[in-house]
Amino acid sequence: MKRSDNILSKLGGASDIMVWLVPLLLLIPNIALDITEISYSWADKAVNILVPAGVYLMLFAASRRTGATTLWFIPVMVLCAFQIVLLFLYGESIIAIDMFLNVVTTNVHEATELLRNLSAAIVVVCVLYLPPIIAATVMCVKGSRAGRRNRKAALYCGIALAAAGFACMAAAKDYHPTRKLFPVNVISNMFEALERTRLTENYFDTSADYSFGSIDCSGDSTGVYVLVIGETSRADNWQLNGYQRPTNPRLSKRSGLLSFNRALSESNTTHKSVPLLMSALDACDFGDSIYQCKGVIDAFKEAGISTAFISNQQRNGALIDFFGEQADSVLFLTDDGAEHYDTELCMHLKDVIENNKDGKVFVVLHTYGSHFNYKERYPDEYTYFKPDNSTEASAANRDELMNAYDNAIRYTDAVIDGIVDVLAKSNRSSAMVYLADHGEDIFDDSRERFLHASPTPTYWQIHVPMLVWVSDSYRAANPDRYTTLLANPGKNVSSSRSAFHTLISLAGIMTDDYKAAADLSSPDYSEPTRVFLNDYNEAVPLKESGLRKPDYDQLAQHRINF
Repeated sequence: MKRSDNILSKLGGASDIMVWLVPLLLLIPNIALDITEISYSWADKAVNILVPAGVYLMLFAASRRTGATTLWFIPVMVLCAFQIVLLFLYGESIIAIDMFLNVVTTNVHEATELLRNLSAAIVVVCVLYLPPIIAATVMCVKGSRAGRRNRKAALYCGIALAAAGFACMAAAKDYHPTRKLFPVNVISNMFEALERTRLTENYFDTSADYSFGSIDCSGDSTGVYVLVIGETSRADNWQLNGYQRPTNPRLSKRSGLLSFNRALSESNTTHKSVPLLMSALDACDFGDSIYQCKGVIDAFKEAGISTAFISNQQRNGALIDFFGEQADSVLFLTDDGAEHYDTELCMHLKDVIENNKDGKVFVVLHTYGSHFNYKERYPDEYTYFKPDNSTEASAANRDELMNAYDNAIRYTDAVIDGIVDVLAKSNRSSAMVYLADHGEDIFDDSRERFLHASPTPTYWQIHVPMLVWVSDSYRAANPDRYTTLLANPGKNVSSSRSAFHTLISLAGIMTDDYKAAADLSSPDYSEPTRVFLNDYNEAVPLKESGLRKPDYDQLAQHRINF
């Protein structure tokens, strides 16, 4: 036998192996999801294995050119790799719609920081999927073919598995393949993400006719009102909320400052939580309405008030930018290509106030906050808790990561205190509302979850700090409103629901969208029904959001209703 004939014979044998091996590799995410998704019934889990296994085998049996078939499956392998990386990161959940949107709205620097800490996951997916791609390429070049008998066996096996899978699908209650069957669910989510991107791009057309009908009823012509949007801040790590570490050495001494320590966000992902904070909507209204409404800046502008938007975030071409860019004065610190610390916002706030000496002003400040990598969010002189140099995301490094995170919170304390100081020294009636968009997981329990924006939230991702500060002159001019504020810090709050309505009320603005029940300065305030804006933009009861027993234990411990 010639050497070339021997090589072709071996490649033919490899082609027969690939008919079975590649479908098995493609099933790894399905097997993992059956283990991690506790909400799946036995029928759901059976469908998730049997149907794709059967389809894969039938497709591989359809052609003798196994190498070419394998290469056609590269897009599916990419989805498998993405899913495995996600499981490494969060320990559960399919590739959600929000995950695709996070990819296009996260800046390169943040993405690089995250990828550095996913090296183990990246190595695993490379080991799993690169060898069959390389082997398939060689097979195509050499023209190897799979044997007929092997393909016939794969076909019959595939038909049997698929039939069993569809039978289980029929037995399953209210089965939705676009939500539970990998990779059908991921492909469906990808198309939904594209649709939401289209809706975002058409935002200015769909919201053009929206009006708040705003009227300034305050009689105050020189007041200053500020919304500070925090990033990735957990209420549990704030000294103001009972944390044992001194993370709020400055704000804890500020008069006129109130902390609402039972505030939950209705979303754990920035591109939804910030628009909620900047609009009159809550999770129950979000859906398509977010593309048809305008933000709080427009509400103030309609009332004849000068507005400014100053951000330490990078532009991402999403609703956050669109809401902010409606201000009379717009500044993105990162437009110069450099990185900035949040304290610079104080300087620019002072400039805005001085440039509007004779008129009422509303300013939105969007901070960088405590976004990972925590160590990079504060100057060296704010290193208080040590050591804080570890940037590797692992449970073994939790103490150092927590030190860095607490330093970032301590720095945020200085930033907010600086903002309050600017307002106090302006000698004008003023008020500030601070809210974080969401919290963060930092290996808090046996689940060892890290970061935020996972398809299923945790207690630490949704329990957020919320502060309201008013000046002495504001308190003197609005004693009833301040008295009402003083009565509410111990109540349950939805930051997403209350931000807009509290802000416009503090400023003395009335709009068609105003809800007294959501206004923390109103005697008609009522505690919210807890909901969470899920991946499909549905407001589901908190108990259906994916929270687990450790989360409920924490909510109960902090006397937060759920």
